[in-house]
Amino acid sequence: MPEFSPVYLASQSPRRQALLTQIGVPFEVLTLTEGAIAEIPLPDEAPIAYVRRMARAKAVVGMRRLRQQHLPTQLPMRAVLGADTEVVLGNRIFGKPQDRQDAAAMLRALSGKTHEVISAVALCLPVRRGRATEVLDRVLVSRVTFKTLCDEEIKRYLDSGEPFGKAGAYAIQGCAGAFVTHLDGSYSGVVGLPLFETAQLFACLRLNLFPDARILSAHSESKSDVPRNSG
Repeated sequence: MPEFSPVYLASQSPRRQALLTQIGVPFEVLTLTEGAIAEIPLPDEAPIAYVRRMARAKAVVGMRRLRQQHLPTQLPMRAVLGADTEVVLGNRIFGKPQDRQDAAAMLRALSGKTHEVISAVALCLPVRRGRATEVLDRVLVSRVTFKTLCDEEIKRYLDSGEPFGKAGAYAIQGCAGAFVTHLDGSYSGVVGLPLFETAQLFACLRLNLFPDARILSAHSESKSDVPRNSG
C-alpha cells in the first residue's frame, strides 16, 4: 500500500475538509444522496450511541455507493471517512436549528451551562471481493461551558447568520468562540472532526499525516511576512 493513500470524505462540510487538509490528508469529497440516512435517534437511544451510529452509517453508505458505481475490480482501494457531531444538553440532542426561533431557543438553553459535544469518526476500510465490510470508529465527548448570554447578544449572533446550519446553533471556530468560558476536550472535535481520533484511524492505513516539504515551506514563508515583536 502506498505510504500516502487518499481517502473519500463522506461529508460536504467545509470545516471537516479544512481539518483534514490541516493534517495533510489527501481526500476526495463523496456526496451522499439526500435522505440516504435517516438522521433520527431511535427510541431510548443514548446520544453517544446515536452519534456513533450516524458516523458509521455515513461511512458505510458512502462505501456502498462506490461499490454500486464501479465493478469490484475497478473500485479504487480507498477507505471512506464518515463523521458526526452533536450538541447535547442532558439527554437532549440539539441538531441544526430549523429557523431563527429555534436557534434562539437553543442558545438560551445553553446559556450559562455546561453541555457536551459528542463527535464520532468512522472509517470504512476498502472492500475486496469475498470480504465483509469492516468499519473502525472512535468517539469523543467534549464539555463546553457557555457564559450567560443576554438577549441582545443572542439577537446580534442570530443577525450574523452564523448559527444556521450548525449543531446547537453555534460555531466555536466563529463568533461564538467568545461565548465559551471553558472547554474540556477537543477543540477540533467541537468544530466537527476530532483530529487525534481521526489520526488513530488513519494509522490503520499507514497514512502519512504530515504535509510535504513544499506545504511546510509555504506556511513558513507566509509566517515570515508577519512583523515580529522586537520586545
